Amino acid sequence: MTILIRKAQIQDPASPFHLSVKDIFISNGIISRIEDNINEASDHIIEEEGLSVSPGWVDIFSHFCDPGYEHKESLETGAAAAAAGGFTHVFLVPNTTPAIHSKSQVEYIVEKSRNLPACLHPIGAITKNVEGKELAEMYDMKLYDAMAFSDGLNAIQSAGLLIKALQYVKAINAVVIQLPDDKSIAPDGLMNEGIVSTRLGLPGKPAMAEEIMVARDIKLARYTESRLHITGISSAKSLEYIRRAKQGQIQVTCSITPYHMYFTDEDLVSYDTNLKVNLPLRTRKDADALREAILDGTVDCVTSHHMPQEWDSKTCEFEYAKPGMIGLESCYGVLGALGIPQERINEVLSKNPREIFGLPESSIKTGAKADLTIFQPDVTYLFSTQLIKSKSKNSAFTGKTLKGKVIGTVSRDKLYLNA
Repeated sequence: MTILIRKAQIQDPASPFHLSVKDIFISNGIISRIEDNINEASDHIIEEEGLSVSPGWVDIFSHFCDPGYEHKESLETGAAAAAAGGFTHVFLVPNTTPAIHSKSQVEYIVEKSRNLPACLHPIGAITKNVEGKELAEMYDMKLYDAMAFSDGLNAIQSAGLLIKALQYVKAINAVVIQLPDDKSIAPDGLMNEGIVSTRLGLPGKPAMAEEIMVARDIKLARYTESRLHITGISSAKSLEYIRRAKQGQIQVTCSITPYHMYFTDEDLVSYDTNLKVNLPLRTRKDADALREAILDGTVDCVTSHHMPQEWDSKTCEFEYAKPGMIGLESCYGVLGALGIPQERINEVLSKNPREIFGLPESSIKTGAKADLTIFQPDVTYLFSTQLIKSKSKNSAFTGKTLKGKVIGTVSRDKLYLNA
C-alpha cells in the first residue's frame, strides 16, 4: 500500500526536515521519499489545508475494560477511539477481570490487539488481582511485553510493598506507575474539599490525600534509586514536590490529564456526573499551576486517563455515579484550546513517553518506519458525540469548542482516517 501526504509541515525535532513543508511518500509502511513535490501515483492521497505530521502519539494510562467489562469498552472500540484521537500507542491499566497480573493476561492483550488501529501495550499489575497485598509475576509479564507496572486505578497504599516493587523493577529495567491517592483520607469524598464542596453539600476529599502519596513515593524512589512515574497529578503542591525531586536527581517523572487543566471544582455546580473523576478536579489555582508546569517542563507527559462508563453508571445521582471520563478523542483538541504550544504538545504526547518507557524511537526521515499522526493544529471545531468512537460516551467536553483536529494516523503499515 502506498500513501502520499501532500504539503504537510513536519513536526519532529529529530528529523532533518523539522518545520519544513514537504510531501511524504510512504510505501508498505516505510517512509520512502520526503521532497518538495511528489507526483507519484499512490493508493491514498491526503491533502488538506494547514496539515501537520508528527511521530505517532502515545497515551500511557487508559482503561479499555477488556476482559470483564466489555459493556463499557472493548479492545476494538478502544483502539478505534485511540486512532480517532491521533494515538498510535496506548498503555492499558490492569484493572480488568481477571486482572492483568500474569503472563497469560499480558499475552491475551498483545495477541488480541495485533491487527487493531493502535498498538496496545498492557501495564502489568504490581500485585495479584490489583489488591495491594502480594507481588505479582512481574518478571514473567515483562518477558511477554508488559510495558510498565502499576496497580492502575488502585494506588499502592503500603510503603513496604511499593519499596519491594521499585527494587524488583530495577532488575528488569522497568518503570512503576503510581496514581497518588491515599484512600485512608476521606474515603467517601466525592470531589475536592474546599469552598465549593461546602457550598454544594458534597463530601470533599482534600488535596492532601494526593500530596502525601506524592511526597512518600518520591522518598521511596530516592531510597531504592528506581524509576517512578506519578500520573494524574492535580495539585500545585504535588508539582512543587516533583520539581524538587527532579532537582535532586531522583528518577521521578509525571503526567497530567487535559481535564484537570480545563475544568475546576467550580464546574461541578451543575452536578455533571461526567466531571466526577479520580483524582478530583481541583481549584482554578491548581489548574493554572498544571498549565504552567507543562510550559516549564516539570510535566513530562499528558495522558487522557480514558475511563469509559456506560450510560447507567453516569445517569444517576452524583453520589452513586462511577468516576472517570473518556478522553482519547478529545485530548489533542483540549491541549490546543488551552493554548499549549505545538512544540510542547509533541514532547508530552510523543517524545517524552517514548523515552521514559522505552518505546522504539519514531522519526520522520527517509527509510524510517511510518508511525505517524496527521493533524490540523489551527482548526477549531465543536466536539460532539459523532466524533466519539468509544463504546461509552461519558465526556464532559461534548459541546465544547476545541482547537486542533486529528485527520488520521499511519500505524502498522495501514492508514486510518477520521471520517
